[in-house]
Amino acid sequence: MSDAAPPSRPAAAARTRPTIRARVVRIFDHADDTRSLFLAPTAAAMPRYLPGMFISIAIALGGETRVRPYTIASSPEDGTPFEICFNRVPGGAGAAWLFARALGDEIEFTGPFGAFALERAPAAETIFIAEGTAIAPIRPMVRRALAGAHRNAITLLYGADRAAHILYRAEFEQLATEHAQFHFVPSAGGPDADAAYVRLIDEARRRWVAGDADRSRHFYLCGVGPRVLELRDLLRGAGYERRAVHYEQW
Repeated sequence: MSDAAPPSRPAAAARTRPTIRARVVRIFDHADDTRSLFLAPTAAAMPRYLPGMFISIAIALGGETRVRPYTIASSPEDGTPFEICFNRVPGGAGAAWLFARALGDEIEFTGPFGAFALERAPAAETIFIAEGTAIAPIRPMVRRALAGAHRNAITLLYGADRAAHILYRAEFEQLATEHAQFHFVPSAGGPDADAAYVRLIDEARRRWVAGDADRSRHFYLCGVGPRVLELRDLLRGAGYERRAVHYEQW
């Protein structure tokens, strides 16, 4: 996840939950600028959470402690350790601090929190759309949807500026071979993340706006910046119900 904290994640909310300490037990580099940390709570049990939720990590920056949100990229069913995924961004002091963590280091967090979550798959065709590290909340959502009783079509439209930023590719390809209703559509290439999301918008317009008159689908959108809102507005403006277009803007 990037350093940008969305408006739906106020720091004040973190103060209403007890603080949990967790130890870094594994580090995995997806790319030269993208990393996952696997965290195991040291004492208190991990609170119950839904796919898509995030934790608020206390980070010491410039002589003060700041709170930064990071989405849980693993599934609740995985237990602990749980995974957070993030990338380096220009001026991103929080991500830089996380990149400096080593095996055995401990962090403090509160949560999990979040309204952008999926408890069970909708009884309708479901489309997940993400770019880069915004796959973090979408990954456990896809897993939960595929584990449900419904066998409606599920599509993951996933874009990035380069192939190395298509995270968990092998996992999604394997899921597509195991579940006939799951369609994994990766797309890489372009000068930056914004261009990647523009491609996602164009593909969504072609497939689910201009493609047919069916407006029963449900969407889960995540990404950095205003393109997420552009896609949300495109879908709602095309006739999809507001409650059927779920989104989180980082």
